[in-house]
Amino acid sequence: MSSPLAFSPGGYRFVRGVFPFSAGVAALPGHEIRRVCFKEPVAFDRGFELIKEILTQAGRPLTALCACELRSPAQFTEPGFRAFNRRYVATLGQWGLFDGEINPVARSNVCPAIDPPPEPSFHAFAFTIASAGAPPSFVIAGSGEVPEGHKEYLDHIIRRGDTSPDGLAKKARFVLGELERRLCAIGHSWGDTTATQVYTVHDIHPFVAQEIVGRGAARAGLTWHFARPPVIDLEYEMDCRGVRSERVVCGRSRTCDP
Repeated sequence: MSSPLAFSPGGYRFVRGVFPFSAGVAALPGHEIRRVCFKEPVAFDRGFELIKEILTQAGRPLTALCACELRSPAQFTEPGFRAFNRRYVATLGQWGLFDGEINPVARSNVCPAIDPPPEPSFHAFAFTIASAGAPPSFVIAGSGEVPEGHKEYLDHIIRRGDTSPDGLAKKARFVLGELERRLCAIGHSWGDTTATQVYTVHDIHPFVAQEIVGRGAARAGLTWHFARPPVIDLEYEMDCRGVRSERVVCGRSRTCDP
């Protein structure tokens, strides 16, 4: 995995990923990452508006946005996912984050199996602030059970169509390995995480002890979202972060924090 690249306008560095997102971000010295979660999913366009409001209130440029957590109504076909990604990066381009080739912003995007939003929506986002002497902070983008960088997903999915305990364990093993590579690329490990999230509608209990807890991935606990990865035939996704400052807002305006 390539060495991180500095994105000075945002106050962070990132591991280059694929077209719509980076593999992970870490605050540059003199900065820290803060995470904001919405109490309810906020529709896509309104979500960007609220993010802009919150960044402005914090005195930060739009380029300080470093990670997004999205929720979608249902899994996409591959062409549908590409179309959605073009819509997503259009705003990032307007904000000075996406130059048409490289995208520094990390992302996860999953589909709740129960009570999904009616349209793609924001669940949370992260941004940097200036903070002298702040401890390291980072966000690792979501990974499903498929190597990234291929033109087509379907032919490369790990144990495609196999949701047996053995098949799911192999999917999880691949995803955990990918997150470990991303953590290593920014100079961190599971011991530095403050949260790990798993997204699947399948039973994780047969392998959670050995593959997740045993590898140290649940050091700060494990949050299981009953949701699917964003592309049809993907069954398992995870992400993680090391962020010490988090808050929840109601999702209507920056003045309605609970």
